Amino acid sequence: MSSWRNLLLRIGDKSSEYSSSSDFKDHIETCFGALRRELGHSSAEILSFLLQCAEQLPHKIPLYGTLIGLLNLEDEDFVKQIVENTQNSFQDALDSGNCDGIRILMRFLTALMCSKVLQPTSLVVVFETLLSSAAITVDEEKGNPSWQARADFYVICILSCLPWGGAELAEQVPEEIERVLVGIQAYLSIRRHTSDSGLSFFEDGESGGDVEKDFLEDLWERIQVLSSNGWKVESVPRPHLSFEAQLVAGKSHDFGPISCPEQPELPSTISAVAYGKQKHDAELKYPQRMRRLNIFPASKTEDLQPIDRFVVEEYLLDVLFRKECAAFMVGLPVPFRYEYLMAETIFSQLLLLPQPPFKPIYYTLVIMDLCKALPGAFPAVVAGAVRALFDKIADLDMECRTRLILWFSHHLSNFQFIWPWEEWAYVLDLPKWAPQRVFVQEVLEREVRLSYWDKIKQSIENAPALEELLPPKGGPNFKYSGADDQEKTEQEQALSAELSNKVKGRQSAREIILWIEENVYPIHGQEITLSVVIQTLLDIGSKSFTHLITVLERYGRVMAKLCSDQDKQVMLISEVGSYWKNNAQMTAIAIDRMMGYRLISNLAIVRWVFSPENIEQFHISDRPWEVLRNAVSKTYNRITDLRKEISSLKKSVVSAEEAASKAKADLEAAESKLTLVEGEPVLGENPTKLKHLKSVAEKTKEETVSMHDSLEAKEALLARALDENEVLFLSLYKNFSNVLMERLPDAPRDGTLQSLKSVNGDSMAVDIEEPSTMEVDDENERPKKSQSNGGKTTNGYNVREKEQWCLSTLGYVKAFSRQYASEIWPHIEKLDAEVFTEDAHPLFRKAVYSGLRRLSNEL
Repeated sequence: MSSWRNLLLRIGDKSSEYSSSSDFKDHIETCFGALRRELGHSSAEILSFLLQCAEQLPHKIPLYGTLIGLLNLEDEDFVKQIVENTQNSFQDALDSGNCDGIRILMRFLTALMCSKVLQPTSLVVVFETLLSSAAITVDEEKGNPSWQARADFYVICILSCLPWGGAELAEQVPEEIERVLVGIQAYLSIRRHTSDSGLSFFEDGESGGDVEKDFLEDLWERIQVLSSNGWKVESVPRPHLSFEAQLVAGKSHDFGPISCPEQPELPSTISAVAYGKQKHDAELKYPQRMRRLNIFPASKTEDLQPIDRFVVEEYLLDVLFRKECAAFMVGLPVPFRYEYLMAETIFSQLLLLPQPPFKPIYYTLVIMDLCKALPGAFPAVVAGAVRALFDKIADLDMECRTRLILWFSHHLSNFQFIWPWEEWAYVLDLPKWAPQRVFVQEVLEREVRLSYWDKIKQSIENAPALEELLPPKGGPNFKYSGADDQEKTEQEQALSAELSNKVKGRQSAREIILWIEENVYPIHGQEITLSVVIQTLLDIGSKSFTHLITVLERYGRVMAKLCSDQDKQVMLISEVGSYWKNNAQMTAIAIDRMMGYRLISNLAIVRWVFSPENIEQFHISDRPWEVLRNAVSKTYNRITDLRKEISSLKKSVVSAEEAASKAKADLEAAESKLTLVEGEPVLGENPTKLKHLKSVAEKTKEETVSMHDSLEAKEALLARALDENEVLFLSLYKNFSNVLMERLPDAPRDGTLQSLKSVNGDSMAVDIEEPSTMEVDDENERPKKSQSNGGKTTNGYNVREKEQWCLSTLGYVKAFSRQYASEIWPHIEKLDAEVFTEDAHPLFRKAVYSGLRRLSNEL
């Protein structure tokens, strides 16, 4: 990489390119000198790379803005091109709904204004264009309020620019920026308050969510405080001030006009369902970037000004999208420590609902890198975060709980499974359904998957009693192993041995099917035949994942023949659960692979999950939920894949039609030409060329027909898959409704989850008041007081088993509704008519609506 590229990339960092200097002024002067020398013969490369750096490293935008301001003194045309390119990129981002592009480019424009490159009035026009679009969107008469998510996003983008340029705007165009702020206040007065219902990290946030400020209201309050403080921000560097005397001599450029896309039209029939569907689409396209997760006591971050917290969060979220993010995260351009805020921000992204921007494993790597980059500080902060979240685990959203379990087990696997388990040994005194006990149990089970049983047992040697929560050490539970002769007859064991020998002898699936139909089924009947065959084939495939796949590929037809209907498929899944009862991972893998090979349907899996033996595990184990998640996800992925294939085929059809049209035109043109053959005029070109053109025309026409046929076939498959999806969700929600109706107490319409927790609270009231936020020791982040369980004493958990079952199951109802909302909304009318009726339990409906983000006034 050339030296000027390195200088641009590393500006603001302590690096060899800048002789380890940390002075921003030195960096800018050094980089400017290098760019000035190259500008004459590499201007196009510099322009492209400079804009790329600003977009990819937005926490350095003030430095890049100042650099461009200095370049403006040397080459106005070059900088004018930067402004024009930025305007084009910004318009493209607006048209495509590229949220990160819009936000970052607006900050870049603000930095250009600070460096006298852009007219401040031009920036105000950008603000007012976005504000006008937002105001029209939420207008009940002129706009489409269901798209408030986009309107809010535009206003958040405007407010987000002010920490970077509010002081300059207030100084240079005070009346114009005041007009913008008045407009924002007017917008806030007509928009709807955004409820966090269904997306909050903690269940106890559901009831009071409408009272608290939403993200935009909170940011507006922070900006008002900033304004009253004279727009002073510690966390935003202002390097342009060091060059102010030079920059004022530069020419300020105008910014071309931009336009916001029109909001989708209101549906022809305005209804709560139509509003809900559009609102869901809007929130999907313009998601809220973050939700604050306040893990630590306020004392850990109380020195920060309100706006500084927002700015550091912006830096951290920007950097999370980049390579080498851990290195950038520990070197942000702020004059204070921010380890606690960094941990809260990363965990808020890991647990963000409805889904994090990246796969959870990415955050595992980021946290691991930060622990290595800051070995003296960050591991203790992470440990403190885990303890604080564990303390409130009973109130944590079920999906967040699952993510936390998966992250924590993976995190420990990268640090030799070291954790002071003795601190949590008290969970053994809690009932088996207590969330803290279940959390420890599930973390240990996941650790065993990532290592091996004896290693994990060794890791808990400081709390040996926790071995009780480890999964069983035993392997498969083969019914016909001969170890329990009294349970299974010799005849059944002989059948199993005979089948095993046939498989080892490489007999084909057809031969084995004939043997079963002639010698096994007529004598032993369906149940024994199915049990012997499935258990034996599973045992043959038990040595490894590869063995399992081989068995399913070779003898899947045998299973399919035996289990041709849903009832028998449920029996098949039960045999899998029985064989792998000591191994939840293999249970999930085997069922998932069988669904992949279409040996079992998703409806059969739903029925098995809601069988009595599994229902009893809903609140104490993730085992049935993992199987259900896999089944619904696989169904969803099939539909997603079909949509991608259809989209690709549509493009191919267009290309094929264009090619066919061109070939036909070429042929017609050739046929219409007059050519001389032996002195006589003849219609058409020479026969060889005509023959070739005819061949091309026929071939392209055939390809077009073939593409159309493929597209129709895929669209038919998608239509069938969507119909199957509707049946799946009807089955899933009917099962949820039925099991919950049997167990939930009678509740008023406005009942809450918290009312379940307090069903028997009076009889088991605690004597001491627990702190609302965990107090931690400054030295090592360990709790000062005895452990608590979301406000409950460690000597007992004051929610009875029946109520905990209901709480857990309702939590999963909400989680499934939220995760698959995009697939549920198209079928909502059918679900409303058949499942979410007035007869359904109010708490069940509330959980579903919360997951779907249906507001109470839409019900």
